[in-house]
Amino acid sequence: MRGAVFHAPGDVRLEERPAPTVVDPGDAVLRTVATCVCGSDLWYYRGITPFPESSPIGHEYVGVVEEVGGEVATIKPGQFVIGSFFASDNTCANCRAGYQSSCLHRELMLGCQAELVRVPLADGTLVATPGEPAAELVPTLLTLSDVMGTGWYAAVAAEVKPGATVVVVGDGAVGLCAVLAAAQLGAERVIAMSRHETRQKLASAFGATDIVTERGDEGVARVKDMTDGVGADSVLECVGTHESMLQALRSTRPGGNVGFVGVPHGADLPVEELFYSHVGLRGGPAPVRRFLPDMIERAWDGRIDPGRVFDLTLPLEQVADAYRAMDERRAIKVLLRP
Repeated sequence: MRGAVFHAPGDVRLEERPAPTVVDPGDAVLRTVATCVCGSDLWYYRGITPFPESSPIGHEYVGVVEEVGGEVATIKPGQFVIGSFFASDNTCANCRAGYQSSCLHRELMLGCQAELVRVPLADGTLVATPGEPAAELVPTLLTLSDVMGTGWYAAVAAEVKPGATVVVVGDGAVGLCAVLAAAQLGAERVIAMSRHETRQKLASAFGATDIVTERGDEGVARVKDMTDGVGADSVLECVGTHESMLQALRSTRPGGNVGFVGVPHGADLPVEELFYSHVGLRGGPAPVRRFLPDMIERAWDGRIDPGRVFDLTLPLEQVADAYRAMDERRAIKVLLRP
């Protein structure tokens, strides 16, 4: 089969790789219908985060089940399924608490930018759709594998409630999905922080009521000005830098909450400032599996359409072009079709 392989920063290639097979009795093998490039993949592509050379890459996927192991009970060949970027058994103590991305037996899904994908712990990881989805629904279903689930977790972690004022820091695919999640959870006011016109328009379409273009201290001051000097009830941090974390913390009202899902890079928390702010902080890798049944239902019913974050679609053989387009910010998110 063909799959993307990371060789070095700036060097991702499509190559022939061994086709995956059932290794353990809990495995499933999927024929990939769609995959994509994630913003977190760019940390490797840009050489900021180390990644093993000559390694398969990609962790977002939807597909049709081709084969299952002998112990798989809930997933059958022929089903269209969605899974998280972490495989999980969905039965351990951490999974039962709703944190499947901290499953005691978790496995990071890598190598999903490919024609076939092996999914371990298939019963706990994969969720089937109600039927075969229409082609136009596939992009939205693909976002549920990561970016929509991650944006949703940011909103849940920040305890977004009906009537709340919410700020979203970051206008990438996760940030835009976080805007949509906040609106779905009943926020009355959603302030999206963005400097890019196309992303501002999509944020507004997803439910943003206000756009703030300022960043850093100026961004904090603008949010405070818009909230009578108090700050937001919930702030969703979707970047992961030191500046974005400070902006999120300082934009939150006393007693409010920050949900942070941007992978941290050089972000140091000012613990004493946090102590006196009374701001709550929760984040981490999103437990996407917790939210998949609800998100699939919302997508199937047409209540959410996060697939609009894909503003470029390419065949899998152009995976190198997909990485370049996102690295150069010519695309918000690139969908790849095998």
